[in-house]
Amino acid sequence: MSRNFLVVDPEEDIEVLKGLASAIRIKILKLLHVEGPMNGNEIAEKLGLPQSTVSTNLQILESAGLIRTETQKARKGNQKICHSTFDEVLVMFKEDISPLHSNSVEVAMPLGLYTSCQVSAPCGLCSSEGIIGLLDVPDTFLDPDRMKAGLIWFTRGYVEYQFPNNAKLSHNRIDSMEVALELSSEVPGTSADWPSDITLSVNGTEVGTWTSPGDFGDKRGVYTPSWWKLKGSQYGKLKSWRVTENGTYVDGLKISPVSLKDLDLENHHSIRLRIAVKDEAKHPGGLNIFGRGFGNYDQDIVLRLQTAR
Repeated sequence: MSRNFLVVDPEEDIEVLKGLASAIRIKILKLLHVEGPMNGNEIAEKLGLPQSTVSTNLQILESAGLIRTETQKARKGNQKICHSTFDEVLVMFKEDISPLHSNSVEVAMPLGLYTSCQVSAPCGLCSSEGIIGLLDVPDTFLDPDRMKAGLIWFTRGYVEYQFPNNAKLSHNRIDSMEVALELSSEVPGTSADWPSDITLSVNGTEVGTWTSPGDFGDKRGVYTPSWWKLKGSQYGKLKSWRVTENGTYVDGLKISPVSLKDLDLENHHSIRLRIAVKDEAKHPGGLNIFGRGFGNYDQDIVLRLQTAR
């Protein structure tokens, strides 16, 4: 599954290793990862530690780049909110880092750069600064300001993106194709129990459907801006569709027999990715797509092609 990760070279990133070399700091990182952003007092209360101990360790974690902080207004003055920066930390020697990526071709597509769409209300788009166009008006999805979108939502329909087939341009054979994006269902307000069948298609071929369990608003998304109302969708699940020679997988679980052979990517100059909630879906519970500036993962829609060495 594609996640926010940090590759550490132990010969050069000593400060990061020092930041991890503490049971207390590991507990703090795990707490922020599992429960989301908190201030120092909340962390101290959750872990049963003195506030001074937590404060010292937070400074070390921030210096190592393992957390980030932002200042928010509180009842009395300001408070620092702490966010976990990475989901995974990989410790690798430098000579091992290059082979990890040498056979991977990756393209990140901003949410607003879809090439076609057909959606039904309730629907909308917003950037990290505010709402784009008019809410619940499908024609707003044609607004030029959609290029700034960090969150889009609709009840039925689809958005489609056109990625370059960089593997074909470099004449490399594709071993697998992966798509990673943050998703949730869409319901007026929020509901953790609101299933929705979300279907991905590639160049007109359906590769598989994932059922989102709900629309999450119990806490603010790590990157969701403060102006976005707490009762609205806050974050989603980071899901990874992977198509191989043996079929299609979501987070490692096989969901369909559609394979690379069915997609015939070698004969396409581009890769059209459609994300849809179909009218005939068993659970037509709408769709939120979270991009940069929203949700728990500060990323665009990522297409990754694994090629033969």
